Amino acid sequence: MAQILLYGANGYTGKLIIREAIKRGMSPILAGRNPSALQQLAQEFSLTYRVASLEDKAQLDSLLSDISVVIHAAGPFSITARPMIEACIRNKVHYLDITGEIPVFELAKKYDQQAKDAGIMVMPGVGFDVVPTDCMASHLKEQLPDATHLELGFASVGGAISHGTATTMAMAIGEGGAARENGRIVPKPLGFTTRKVDLGKGPWLFMSIPWGDVSTAFHTTGIPNITTFTSITPGVYRFIKLQGLFNWLLRTKWARKLIQKKIDGRPAGPTDEERSKSYSLVWGKVYNAKGEAKEARLRCENGYTLTAISSLVIAQKVIDAKFCPGYQTPAGCYGSNLVLEIEGSAFL
Repeated sequence: MAQILLYGANGYTGKLIIREAIKRGMSPILAGRNPSALQQLAQEFSLTYRVASLEDKAQLDSLLSDISVVIHAAGPFSITARPMIEACIRNKVHYLDITGEIPVFELAKKYDQQAKDAGIMVMPGVGFDVVPTDCMASHLKEQLPDATHLELGFASVGGAISHGTATTMAMAIGEGGAARENGRIVPKPLGFTTRKVDLGKGPWLFMSIPWGDVSTAFHTTGIPNITTFTSITPGVYRFIKLQGLFNWLLRTKWARKLIQKKIDGRPAGPTDEERSKSYSLVWGKVYNAKGEAKEARLRCENGYTLTAISSLVIAQKVIDAKFCPGYQTPAGCYGSNLVLEIEGSAFL
């Protein structure tokens, strides 16, 4: 019988995935490194659990011995992705994760041939990072096949962020941004460019950030120039533009330890009520060498709710033998309408 294993089950997003899985009649095996937390979760949801460290190959091989697909939800993925991908290849287990980190997508690409040889799919980014934006990129490419430039942005309306997301952001603070130019990923200052985008209620200020689509959208569409954005208030943008003056300080162990302490003192993530009142808006634009352009907008669930749903939608497809061997992106394998299979999603 096909088995789904959820690694990082005791994290904020992991718990959301468990609850969504139960609603869908699915029974993932819970896994991670914390025996007491996993035991408590397993008892609460009447599921089985396994304990394994990502640093122990033998434990990982035992963990995956009878598994069909892994949903890897234990970040920061810049640290955790490599050992799990390699374990999945060794044991011929499909690998999914919920990262949004450009280096992790670029790392996963390097395992393309090994994954094909093993007959498995390696698909990082099966959550909000990057399913809606990847589908938007594919949707726009279909409308303008000779597009040379792609811009993607998102805005979160309401809600908050989890410990895991905040920790990943803290690890990258002071490091700047990135964009894709002429097919290559190049470093850029954070917020090096902005856009005013009408999302239906007047213009929003969008600032460039190093979102995962700088990597994935190129794989999905082949468009060689890609910039990604998020919404931001003018006041915060002005502060960020000054960040370059003290990036050296933000990169110190002292500063990051202080930031992490602040994160650890906050709630694990948004409450159910906060998530129910929040949603996300995605914007995209492409243009070609002739100056022709296409633009689109998408409304979907807030990032955490969407991640719980989309990761399981894709896991179920894999269980049903609907997958593409090797390294894949969500829309690259499943098409631009994948996001429409997720409740609450619609192109506007």
